[in-house]
Amino acid sequence: MPQAELNPIAAAPAIARAALGRVLVTGGASGLGAAVVQAVADRGGTPIVLDRQAPSGSGDVDFAQVDLADARAAEQAVAVAIDRHDGLDAVVTAAGTDACGKLEDVAGEDWDRVIAVNLLGTAAIVRAALPALERARNGRVVTVASTLGLRVLSDATAYCASKFAVVGFSRALALETAGRVGVTMLVPGGMRTHFFDGRDPAYQPPPDAPLAPPEEVAAAVAFALERPPGIELRELVVCPSQETSWP
Repeated sequence: MPQAELNPIAAAPAIARAALGRVLVTGGASGLGAAVVQAVADRGGTPIVLDRQAPSGSGDVDFAQVDLADARAAEQAVAVAIDRHDGLDAVVTAAGTDACGKLEDVAGEDWDRVIAVNLLGTAAIVRAALPALERARNGRVVTVASTLGLRVLSDATAYCASKFAVVGFSRALALETAGRVGVTMLVPGGMRTHFFDGRDPAYQPPPDAPLAPPEEVAAAVAFALERPPGIELRELVVCPSQETSWP
């Protein structure tokens, strides 16, 4: 009897997935953050939300109210979460804000807040979480940059400055923690969230703009978190196929 041909796909070993464990998500009450919280919960992990607003229908989701613009308060919130959950396995820094307009037209406190939330808040959260992540078996950090962290647009000086800085922070962090904590820099394009609400219409995407469902981006975050020890997705671009800000 002739030997049956092997199906190379069927014969391939199954890819090991790491358990998600305790995942702290900033900005987890809405947008991408909320989608990440749902993705973590759906995969058996324990999401922990830090945000200014409580997640809707957050029943079983641990939540702490904190303004990421206050870096010291953010660090304290992380310390409380670590104590309450006896550690952390991952951090996803999805919180973000923007202040659109010509540099001279944007109020100084609004411009500064973008840097405080997007960059300084990110750094504060990661800094406070690192000792716990190093103790975890497969500690992970996912920072959220942007396609506007790799190219620029007019009237977006604060946002571009903050996200370019997140790119530099993430790349340096990956080298600094190599072999101890995994680092993934997520570069999302435009998403179908409420991020653009309340803006001057000139700074809102048109109704027919190609925007990605945040759930798709969140699935990519979960995939990065599930990589086994020793394997990292260092940088991950997720955007609609007709993304206007990439490359």
